[in-house]
Amino acid sequence: MGSHSHEVTDAILDTLKRAGTGLKDVGVRFALAGGCAAYARGAAPSLHDVDFVLPEDEVPAALERLRELGFRTVKPPEDWLVKAYDESGHLVDLIFRIAERPITTKVIERAELRSAAAVNLPVLEATDLVVSWLLPLSEHGCDFGALLPMVRAMREQVDWDRVAAVTAGSPYCYAFLTLLDRLGVANPKLPPPYQEEWP
Repeated sequence: MGSHSHEVTDAILDTLKRAGTGLKDVGVRFALAGGCAAYARGAAPSLHDVDFVLPEDEVPAALERLRELGFRTVKPPEDWLVKAYDESGHLVDLIFRIAERPITTKVIERAELRSAAAVNLPVLEATDLVVSWLLPLSEHGCDFGALLPMVRAMREQVDWDRVAAVTAGSPYCYAFLTLLDRLGVANPKLPPPYQEEWP
């Protein structure tokens, strides 16, 4: 990793620390997701922004707190997240719905406290984290190459049968799980296309 990559990673981790600590201090129910969560769970750093998941009713309090910390908040056209930028332009995504499924209190309660950017923050449970990456896969976004190193690093933390059950309705997820099986990364029990409830 070049020096510029180190600088980017350090800056993103600083943004993560400020935003995560700020939300934690005012009692917002949230969990770290995305590449930062994978990093907190042992994957190599490949960090471009900070992703938090939270129930939709927590969004107003989260935005208020981030504005107090100097973040600029934005409501994008997408109806499943809001965005906040720090003074350096680094992005925090506040995600309240994934693939049309609302983030519930249950998924936040399953999150585990882990060290991220030298602070303890709730990090999505490993199985939920993988599910959050797989459910949005579609013909317009199906980058298995980006997912492979992250899931390989976390493979022993994940309940792969549960991932398979939750994502069974998606042919893209089925293809990715079949790839993991053929590569020897995981051995999920691939069910017929019946989808288990999530989150």
